[in-house]
Amino acid sequence: MNRLKDATSPYLLQHADNPVDWFEWGEEAFAEARRRDVPLLISVGYSACHWCHVMAHESFEDEATAAMMNERFVNVKVDREERPDVDAVYMAATQAMTGQGGWPMTVFATPEGHPFYTGTYFPRPHFHRLLAGVSNAWTGDRDGVLEQGSKIVEALNERTALPSGPLPTAGTLAQAVESLSRSFDAERGGFGEAPKFPPSMALEFLLRYGAAAELRPASGGREPRADGGPRTGEEPRTDAAPAMSMAERTLEAMARGGIYDQLAGGFARYSVDADWVVPHFEKMLYDNALLLRVYTHWWRSTGSVLARRVALETADWLLAEMRTPEGGFASALDADSEGVEGRFYVWTPEEIRDVLGEEDGAWAIDLFEVTGTFEHGSSVLQLLSDPDDAERFARVRAALLAARAQRVRPGRDDKVVAAWNGLAVAALAETGALFDRPDLVEAARGAATLLDELHLDGDRLLRTSRDGRAGDNAGVLEDYADLAEGLLSLYGVTGEVRWFDRAGALLETVLDRFADGSGGFFDTADDAERLFQRPQDPTDNATPSGQFAAAGALLSYAALTGSARHREAAEAALGTVTVLAGKHARFAGWGLAVAQAAVSGPVEVAVVGAPGDPATSALHRAALLSPAPGLVVALGEPGSAEVPLLEGRGLVEGVPAAYVCRGFACRMPVTTPAALRAELTS
Repeated sequence: MNRLKDATSPYLLQHADNPVDWFEWGEEAFAEARRRDVPLLISVGYSACHWCHVMAHESFEDEATAAMMNERFVNVKVDREERPDVDAVYMAATQAMTGQGGWPMTVFATPEGHPFYTGTYFPRPHFHRLLAGVSNAWTGDRDGVLEQGSKIVEALNERTALPSGPLPTAGTLAQAVESLSRSFDAERGGFGEAPKFPPSMALEFLLRYGAAAELRPASGGREPRADGGPRTGEEPRTDAAPAMSMAERTLEAMARGGIYDQLAGGFARYSVDADWVVPHFEKMLYDNALLLRVYTHWWRSTGSVLARRVALETADWLLAEMRTPEGGFASALDADSEGVEGRFYVWTPEEIRDVLGEEDGAWAIDLFEVTGTFEHGSSVLQLLSDPDDAERFARVRAALLAARAQRVRPGRDDKVVAAWNGLAVAALAETGALFDRPDLVEAARGAATLLDELHLDGDRLLRTSRDGRAGDNAGVLEDYADLAEGLLSLYGVTGEVRWFDRAGALLETVLDRFADGSGGFFDTADDAERLFQRPQDPTDNATPSGQFAAAGALLSYAALTGSARHREAAEAALGTVTVLAGKHARFAGWGLAVAQAAVSGPVEVAVVGAPGDPATSALHRAALLSPAPGLVVALGEPGSAEVPLLEGRGLVEGVPAAYVCRGFACRMPVTTPAALRAELTS
């Protein structure tokens, strides 16, 4: 009997009609394996995973394969996005046993959950042989299988945590820039060889490093400086120039390549080639939330016209394609439509001519590099240079977008994940404030409200919801940390104290239930389900590691409150960055970004004035436009004491005022945006 029909996960529901007798992860499956005295076959994936679909079609929908699975195993299907803890411990085993990982992940385990054979995607003939071999080993060499499982668990549990060093210094950060430069692809942008993933967290660090050095790039194809002043043309400081160069080259290459949807906005998961041309077409909320924030920060630092366009297009895509009826944001769009990867996105020259006619068609074919970059004569659209006719481009783009809308759309995984929505809240709030788009701020507020009202259960956070119904999966560290980060950003933009208070409560749970006693954090709470290993990975993956995300939120909260406890916890969690900076900086991007904020202060700005007062709004905007690393902004009326940074701050001769501080030591208040900009750059 397939037990997935009542699942909340869209990924599990994709398998609800399989002839496989799937169980969801839980004690029922373990008890059944013990009762039948057979191994567990644990299959882990996610809804937008192309090779998960391939294995499903080849094996899990096949009656003969399903019969073999049902006869010899208890089969468990896991959505890695709902259960990142389960995914983490079995991925560690898979990587230890095979030297690589990926999804779908296929794990054979004892009824106690101890893995003894692992892999990823298996073609059906290989999978048949594997099922028979594992089953025969279980019945014919039980002691050997059990010993193998015990040894794997013992080895994984004996792994020592990544060592921690002292708080990173300016020298550590310079060392990290040098480390990144060694793997930087100067010709094509990005780091390393194909496949290339958007290095969102490393880019945020590089932008912060440049801002800390008071980088002011020369003008040229740029808007006026974000703070309203003219571009001076002065050269950047030499120690920051490589950092900004790596960031800008990568950001431009991604924005102009096929990994970016040139018609609707938004980024695909990664590029299969080194030139950012052919993407793996799935679109993930976390990638786009992180990149939206990075492109917004690029504009804030440099005034780049391209950065502004990509940020706003990506924000609009998030609202149009990913927002759920309840106000949250869906997890992903599939790579496939009609069973074919990328079919929704690619074009042949004939298809473009059919939509646009010969003259506009020829122009668009040349502009978008429609030269057979994908399969069967089709192409992914690129925009390697800006069009020479903006009005014509807008008309052509709109026509192609309308034609594409008639195609069968990729499936959407519409579950709401707390961590990734926290990333979206931060990005949309800041983008809306900087580009004067109140609709984006309102979207951030709507997502935060959903998470507050549906995902929070007392001091506990639930990881997922769908269709307005919360799941029963406990939040992991990244959920608490990323949501706290998002709520603090939303507070800084809106001045609404409820978000500051909620962030503080989340961080209390982080400190109380996730700390490892040595300055780091476990990825699961102390009362979470016990797996064969308690997961703890301080390094970044596709998203900031929970530990580095917690460090960032703790640092911001400390800057708003003056709390030594939160500051010290943030600094302790950053000790791992010092170890990684020299050789493995790519895996510590968010930690490096937070460390840059810690080294720089961060700068604290208290803006005091009546809500809606134009003078208050002007000061508030000037503060938000500062690229100072990790800057926090408190906004409130005179006499407000709900946020400690505002306590004791008042108007100056009846006029709204701004106070620039570091470590709660403040300079004299200023009353004009120009004076505030001068304070922030002094």
